Amino acid sequence: MNNFVKHGDIVTMKAPYNVASGGGAQVGQLFGVTVATVAYQDDGEFKTTGIFDLTKIGSQAWAVGDLVYWDNTNKRCTTVATGNLLIGAAMAAVTNAAGNTVGQVRLNGVARPNEA
Repeated sequence: MNNFVKHGDIVTMKAPYNVASGGGAQVGQLFGVTVATVAYQDDGEFKTTGIFDLTKIGSQAWAVGDLVYWDNTNKRCTTVATGNLLIGAAMAAVTNAAGNTVGQVRLNGVARPNEA
């Protein structure tokens, strides 16, 4: 098979903003979690699949299997579809307490348009 390039679970992309190691970033319609800290406009390695603890909006309850979106304006996950990029599904329930600002997300690894 001479046309295989790579598996694609880790891709190299230019960081659209400064991203700390383990942080999420949206590049066009792609989403990934950085393998290491990446400075704005530098090439970095982004993991596009797997299960990650990611920053989420506080005061928002999640159930296992809820669709999770990336709010690129606020650089965090949410279950609100409008204007946000579908990135995967919740893998753990989270209560709606204001201090619950981390959620477990299974990345879908698929480029999707932002939800209207």
